[in-house]
Amino acid sequence: MGSTVLLHLFCVVVLPLLSVSLVQAEDAYKYYTWTVTYGTRSPLGTTQQVILINGEFPGPQLDLVTNDNVILNLINKLNEPFLLTWNGIKQRKNSWQDGVLGTNCPILPNSNYTYKFQAKDQIGTFTYFPSTQLHKAAGGFGGLNVYHRSVISAPYPYPDGDFTLLIGDWYKKSHMTLHESLDSGKSLAFPDGLLINGQAHTTVNGEQGKTYMFRISNVGLSTSINFRIQGHTLKLVEVEGSHTVQNIYNSLDVHVGQSVSVLVTLNNSPEDYYIVASTRFSKKILTATAVLHYTNSHSPASGPLPSPPTYQYHWSVRQARSFRWNLTANAARPNPQGSFHYGKIIPTKTIVLANSAPLVNGKRRYAVNKVSYVNSDTPLKLADYFNIPGIFSVDSIQSFPSNGPVYVATSVVPTSLHDFIEVVFQNNENTMQSWHLDGYDFWVVGYGFGQWTPAKRRTYNLVDALTRHTTQVYPNSWTTILVSLDNQGMWNLRSAIWERQYLGQQLYLRVWNAQHSLANEYDIPTNVLLCGKAVGYHH
Repeated sequence: MGSTVLLHLFCVVVLPLLSVSLVQAEDAYKYYTWTVTYGTRSPLGTTQQVILINGEFPGPQLDLVTNDNVILNLINKLNEPFLLTWNGIKQRKNSWQDGVLGTNCPILPNSNYTYKFQAKDQIGTFTYFPSTQLHKAAGGFGGLNVYHRSVISAPYPYPDGDFTLLIGDWYKKSHMTLHESLDSGKSLAFPDGLLINGQAHTTVNGEQGKTYMFRISNVGLSTSINFRIQGHTLKLVEVEGSHTVQNIYNSLDVHVGQSVSVLVTLNNSPEDYYIVASTRFSKKILTATAVLHYTNSHSPASGPLPSPPTYQYHWSVRQARSFRWNLTANAARPNPQGSFHYGKIIPTKTIVLANSAPLVNGKRRYAVNKVSYVNSDTPLKLADYFNIPGIFSVDSIQSFPSNGPVYVATSVVPTSLHDFIEVVFQNNENTMQSWHLDGYDFWVVGYGFGQWTPAKRRTYNLVDALTRHTTQVYPNSWTTILVSLDNQGMWNLRSAIWERQYLGQQLYLRVWNAQHSLANEYDIPTNVLLCGKAVGYHH
């Protein structure tokens, strides 16, 4: 009898308390203070000025769990205004924290701003980096990993370890010199080298027979890379927050701004092996190497480096088409990814965006549908909130390419909350493109060569296309994405190739609902920074 009463009390009182504590523990608040300074490093053998966060280059790794709340006080000790953006974090209902110049005033020198955001319903491999000027060319970037909650299973055995590899092109020239070159109307030269985690050479240690997750991100300014490990295969399991069909690859193309996660089993003889990243689609091939060191190895890495793919664009397109959504896997939530049947939804709007590289007043610019974007001194989000006129116009850019002259404007495309849109990126240039959308992931449903026409919809993957936040567009080709606009706010759609973004290849999507509701969007932060024409407004 007594044991029965105790069991009843345990079930009625203790179990609910355990459930509450579990929920609270897994929606934790994590507090950080980051100080941004200049420092000196020699990543390619030449001493140069870099941007440090808490003295680190690259910056500190941000490891979160789904639904963690981040309170991050960023102190700017540079001599220039500065912002960080959280590449791939959706900022649900919270474009106030996106960290780009269309949503946030920059943090002035010797001042601070506290970011407050949640990794809401997300898992995966992401990054953060400076969104201001050419600061990204000096560092200030880092890894941002969101791990799944303990109550949500992953579609693979838990790996024995986890390595984050930030790979990108690098210049020996300072970010200020690169900035001045672009301002003068000159394009950047080809980069001087590649870095892995801010170094030309590094080592990763693992035990023979164990399986490790490698989280690979292209944090460079302009160049696609190919990644491979000597004597080992790569099992793709996640791309920018989506669990994938677990195909095996010898190497992977990773384009600017993109992230992938692979499982690697150390099932070879106990030696050291080369980890290799090299540039793709470039006349000059840059290569960076690291070493995968078996802990019981007594032999250094040797032999020729594993070769990159022999073929170029067609090979890369075929690989991209092989990336598929794992329809039965849970992502951040209990329901399977495939429970959202995106292919059965008829788009409410089609937008075709054509990039170009015109001269404006004799200087190189980049444009989208003949509009080259310029930042306002007042963030668009603040102008929208305070109804400040003259900052932007929703009529400034057309939804389809035109043959008119190129002009400069602060371009915003109007959309409505809960629209389901089709966006076609048309690339008529002979260079690779990489497009990123803040606030969302999207289904990459089609790649094709030549000109897109409505007839190309017959080639779309409407069953298991991957969702991600950044997609490549091949030269003289098109890529189509589908986006469910369920996140109200002002969201940056930009070239991830930073020269092009800086000189105008970007715009904003205004995802709008006239009815003010906290169910759709959070209120303006109490600590919001005001600048431009928003100075003096009260909230």
